[in-house]
Amino acid sequence: MRLLIVEDDPDIAELLQDGLSEEGYECDVASSAAQARELARLFPYSALILDVMLPEGNDAGYELGTTLRHSGLLTPILYLTARAGVDDRVAGLDAGGDDYLTKPFAFRELRARLRALFRRASGNGHNLLELPFGGVLDLAGREFRLRGQRTDLTRREFALLELLALNTDRAFSREELIDRLWRGQETVEPKVIDVYVSTIRRKTDERLIETLRGTGYRLGRAE
Repeated sequence: MRLLIVEDDPDIAELLQDGLSEEGYECDVASSAAQARELARLFPYSALILDVMLPEGNDAGYELGTTLRHSGLLTPILYLTARAGVDDRVAGLDAGGDDYLTKPFAFRELRARLRALFRRASGNGHNLLELPFGGVLDLAGREFRLRGQRTDLTRREFALLELLALNTDRAFSREELIDRLWRGQETVEPKVIDVYVSTIRRKTDERLIETLRGTGYRLGRAE
């Protein structure tokens, strides 16, 4: 599940990115509204976390939300800002926000609010990925089901399968998978990826992850 964090304070951005990455989310950071618009255009995010005060102005986050909604973006938006007045919260919701959380904040509340956003999106048919061979990834519930039966995956097993499922048109090398899943937090040997892939295949379906010799791994394709 990929999140876009729009925050111009580098310390807060790093805190959010590190904390949410530990929860298994893949996080990108934009430090301006202009950068956020470009990233939102390029990548299919599961949610956006927007500050209000950005380099473009004190209300730039509201303007960004409005612009994204007018462009047809349906992705859940959570405003995370020091602007705590009632008028501010109303402005955020009117600008396309689905939720509003003020700084300082408790990290567990942020995680809970994100889960609630994903549940609502899942109820509307979003965040459910159909995979080949009868597999379904529930990005909101962080569950995998194979032909209707729930299969227990660890956090990183789920993240690996999710990454392949969101990028069906490409293969990932072992090094790329390590970079995306661990983000430099620890040293990981390439062979660890082989172990994860083998375990996922054993738990699900041998055909679900395809090996491309000399290239890496990609989501399997039903013929």
